[in-house]
Amino acid sequence: MPPLRSFASTDRFLTQLSTAEMRPGYVLLGDETFLYERARQGVLEKLVPQDLRDFCLHDLELGSETTIFEALDLAQTPSLMAPFQVIFIRGLKSLYGRGAKKEEFAALDRYFQSPNPQALILFVADHLTLPTDLRRMEREDKDRYDRIKETLGDHCGIVELQKVEEGDAARWVIGTAEERGVKCDPEAARELVDALAVDMMIIRSELEKLLLYVSAPVRENNLDATHFGHITLGDVETMVLAAKQRSLYELTDALSQRDRPRALSLLHGLLHASDGGEDSAIGHLYMLARTYRQMLIIHEKNVRDSRAIWQVLWQGFRMPPFAADVLIQQARRYKSRREISRAMRLIARADIELRSGPVDKTLVLERLILDLATEPRNGVFAESAQFALEM
Repeated sequence: MPPLRSFASTDRFLTQLSTAEMRPGYVLLGDETFLYERARQGVLEKLVPQDLRDFCLHDLELGSETTIFEALDLAQTPSLMAPFQVIFIRGLKSLYGRGAKKEEFAALDRYFQSPNPQALILFVADHLTLPTDLRRMEREDKDRYDRIKETLGDHCGIVELQKVEEGDAARWVIGTAEERGVKCDPEAARELVDALAVDMMIIRSELEKLLLYVSAPVRENNLDATHFGHITLGDVETMVLAAKQRSLYELTDALSQRDRPRALSLLHGLLHASDGGEDSAIGHLYMLARTYRQMLIIHEKNVRDSRAIWQVLWQGFRMPPFAADVLIQQARRYKSRREISRAMRLIARADIELRSGPVDKTLVLERLILDLATEPRNGVFAESAQFALEM
């Protein structure tokens, strides 16, 4: 597979491992989970033997239970059971909270002046988002980015986990399929990437299903096996959009019609159909928020037919063609912009609740669906607006 610009920082990091260029520490900077897992898997393959992982691989979380002093002490202490140690340190945000943290940064300076050559420290800074173009970084994230580079940049390599560009994502899909002996049409790759909003974790999962689908020599409506080993646009529409997004649009259809029993039934169907069960809740919530944002724009621009929808929704934020008329119809059921804005605020509130680690994620989603499918009462808009200001 040819080099991809979005993967460049991660690939440089992986080529330095086990060489003289390897730094004693690195900062994995950004919340692109796909690239983080790519970097982590590369580290494990090169530096952590499978039979020694219990002795040389450490995953720490800075906070009330683990301090940076304890993490550095672990890195400085040679292991009796393994020749090399790899230490992932999450929760880096806590080092940049309230207070000067002078002692912590002084300890980091002392360690990296004389690091243990048999240890590698990897700081995970997933509390900030790096866009595909760093010049468009949010101000708060830019301040965090600069602060980390100022304090750790002299000692550690910086691995920028930026959001993957659409073109690179499509090329990755085509290249990954080729590595598995399967041809993927460019339009199929683009549709897969566009439909899944360049979410690389979901794209990887759906691509795996497509690869299994086209690798079956005999399928319904394909008895001659002429389609064997070839992903087409039709396959993407059949396996990804039909199975996933049609269910999502059925859910938003039930919500727009205030059909609570049907909406709850469709929610449970989505959860049962997901590989991750209730662990996929964040992903479903993301797609729900995206759909309501699309409806808000459709409502504001007074879009009435599918030909006009492509003029108001930009590339990367469009729905698949089959959903255009469906979404226009759903958006028109809402009486005002405020109703759709209320729905988005309810989704944002549920997102915060899910990320706080509730006991039952399904219960959070069920409550959200019931709220979304309920006609707003007097005073609800004011309360939602206040919540949005607090956020």
